[in-house]
Amino acid sequence: MQIKIFASGGTEAFLEGHAHAFTTLGGVPTGKIRYDNLKAAVAQVLGFSRQRVETARWTAFRSHYGIDAFYCQPGIQGAHEKGGVEGQIGWFRRNHLVPVPQVDSFEQLNTMIDEWDTADDARRIGTRPHTIGEHFAVEQPQLAPLPDEAFETGTWLTPRVDRFSQVTVRTNRYSVPVRLVGRQVRVQLHASDLIVYDGRTEVARHERLMAKARSRLDLDHYLEALLRKPGALPGATALEQARAAGKFTPVHDAWWEAVRRAHGDTAGTRALIEVLLLHRHMPHEHVVAGLATAVRASALTADAVALEARKFAETDDHRPPDGPTLRHPAGNVVSLTERRLAQLPPDRRPLPTVTAYDQLLRHRRTVEGTGS
Repeated sequence: MQIKIFASGGTEAFLEGHAHAFTTLGGVPTGKIRYDNLKAAVAQVLGFSRQRVETARWTAFRSHYGIDAFYCQPGIQGAHEKGGVEGQIGWFRRNHLVPVPQVDSFEQLNTMIDEWDTADDARRIGTRPHTIGEHFAVEQPQLAPLPDEAFETGTWLTPRVDRFSQVTVRTNRYSVPVRLVGRQVRVQLHASDLIVYDGRTEVARHERLMAKARSRLDLDHYLEALLRKPGALPGATALEQARAAGKFTPVHDAWWEAVRRAHGDTAGTRALIEVLLLHRHMPHEHVVAGLATAVRASALTADAVALEARKFAETDDHRPPDGPTLRHPAGNVVSLTERRLAQLPPDRRPLPTVTAYDQLLRHRRTVEGTGS
């Protein structure tokens, strides 16, 4: 049994789940595959027969993989036709998802589930003499080969960017860079995320929202606009979401507060935005380390933060290759000058002297104790 968890339960999840299962199994089942009458596959049930009006996306997907679908009778009449699928799902949930795993993303959770599925090959069901993996080894040669090309399971949409630099997808709003306001973009909607394209260039990527009428905003998309209107930053929804996601850390807040006290709210906020722009071409932890050092040194300019972040990046890049891959703590920033002096050979040149320049003096100094 192949299991994968998605953020949504629509057509995209239905198709992506099939594609994942076929890829993991290494082929497509040649016999009939039983389906309930879910909306992602069935647009209409025709009377009491087995005939169904299928959705266009499902018809295209089924034709691509050569799936022979068998639809169960709706309601109680078809309850006995579903086999032990729901029972197996219940077993998996009770044994692996209770208590609920604490993860950072669906990707991490699905990686754990793949490991559990692999370990499950060694399990025996009841008193059967063979394991699940041994039974599958007998059945695998009967699978039909996978198609040469993968089926695009995502749904393409073409929304227009509104004046708030957001696109609306399935009642939810997602941010894009402010330079795209008023333009029509392409959105590839997947079960757990979505990607926004301007032409062929990817301009934004968001985790898909499960609720309705919500928004997911990336603070980085608004930085150019906030440079012109820095007063909008303190109450911005994008800033609140960045704090909740851990992208805008307490170190950012501490440096922002210090720079506003020193230079005023407007100039201080602009300096903070310049620091946030550093995240576009520097790793997040390096910028945070630079901010932490700048706070302790009262270095309240964006240039100072950039310099300290580059120092941290250089020390981080010169870790011993065979040593542990531990990050330097935010406060342990090694001086660039000290590191260079430690690596350079000793300087044996004589000390400089200015004796040769004495001949340029017009008058010799009078001997102490005599007249001019």
